[in-house]
Amino acid sequence: MASVLTQSYPNFEYRVIDGGSTDGTAQILQDYSAKLAFWCSEPDSGQYDAINKGFQHSTGDIMAWINSDDMYVSWAFQVANEIFSTLPEVEWLTTLCPIVWSTTGAATYCAQRGGYTRQGFFRGENIPHNRWYALGAIQQESVFWRRSLWEKAGAYLDTAYPLAADFELWARFFQYADLYTVSVPLGGFRFHGNQRSVTQAEQYIAEAYQVIEAYGGRPMGKIQGIVTKLAKDYLLLPYAVRRQATKWGLKATHKHCAYNPATQRWWISDL
Repeated sequence: MASVLTQSYPNFEYRVIDGGSTDGTAQILQDYSAKLAFWCSEPDSGQYDAINKGFQHSTGDIMAWINSDDMYVSWAFQVANEIFSTLPEVEWLTTLCPIVWSTTGAATYCAQRGGYTRQGFFRGENIPHNRWYALGAIQQESVFWRRSLWEKAGAYLDTAYPLAADFELWARFFQYADLYTVSVPLGGFRFHGNQRSVTQAEQYIAEAYQVIEAYGGRPMGKIQGIVTKLAKDYLLLPYAVRRQATKWGLKATHKHCAYNPATQRWWISDL
């Protein structure tokens, strides 16, 4: 909660949904109630039911959610607001540098992603498995989007996927818009070993494959995986390899938001 309430961009609506915890959460929410647009602590039908409840009466033009064990960086809202305010082409946004926090909240790792494309997503390159060609999941803690995209995509998280409803939401978003990136961290996943995404990782992966199949995607084979991974270093590849990547629909470039210090403005480039 502190990582939200101490954001450098002050104008936001913060809604907290708790599933009836008995660990003192309700008292903490009561203590912070003056800073919250809404809060409740009551039984629900699971994580994504709670998130749907939180979004149901929200009014902001830029949307996101953060789970109780994760955190934003202090500049996340300011960066997201500047980009969405000045670049109308951007409908959803994430980082190329997702952070992992320790149990105590210390930053222990900052990944370097090669970007995200619609074609690659439906080929399975963003499923968080350990296959060597996997390029990395889209970190939910670092994703922001416009309300207009949320509404075009149905305005809900699909609770039929108990673990991978975020992945299914990305699949719907990709039906309407490219995912843009920035080169600064926006948020991070706190690893303490007892969260569902760790203890039930195999179920999450199975659900993610179900999502890809439901949307007509097809996980890549070994050779395609090799080319895809190498294609992230696009300029280092021979022309024939780049052409093969394009033939398979595996684009090495993605939509990116860069900042120009001279003009003090964000602009769009292809990386």
